[in-house]
Amino acid sequence: GYSFASTLVVFTLSNQRNEEVVPHSTGTDIHNMASNQRKRTAILQALPWYLRENPSKFLKLCEPTDRKDVIKGMTIGILAVVEDVKEPLPAIYSDVVLVVEEHAVLRKLGDEPNAFMNLMGLLYALNMNYPKDLRYTFEVIQCLFMGIGIESCTARVHTLKNKLLS
Repeated sequence: GYSFASTLVVFTLSNQRNEEVVPHSTGTDIHNMASNQRKRTAILQALPWYLRENPSKFLKLCEPTDRKDVIKGMTIGILAVVEDVKEPLPAIYSDVVLVVEEHAVLRKLGDEPNAFMNLMGLLYALNMNYPKDLRYTFEVIQCLFMGIGIESCTARVHTLKNKLLS
């Protein structure tokens, strides 16, 4: 089947190759990739709040001059570097960085959806656990967006799945 989750994964992977990907299964044309990426960003930023988790230690926004101060104390997270931190969904990122144990491990990721998918791959490759504060957020990304382990998801994630499919 075709879903928003598969779109998120397909477009995130396609952005790494700088290609324009049009989903073949729906027959619809995606005219504005930037608009779709902003929607994905909004969903990924809102998902922890919807699941009653606090992403303030995980998702951080800063100006280019504050980068080193902001990553202090970050165990794992995504740092979006923008010119104006007052804008909740910036159109242009100066940099998007994956942070592990106060170190920038991947830079120039383009946008937050791409950073999330790279983080999922990094956590899998390094056999690291998801952040405990965002257990359900990562479970939703894994089970619902990526379709991995959907049969063994928790009740909270299963409830969200049912709401999305109703």
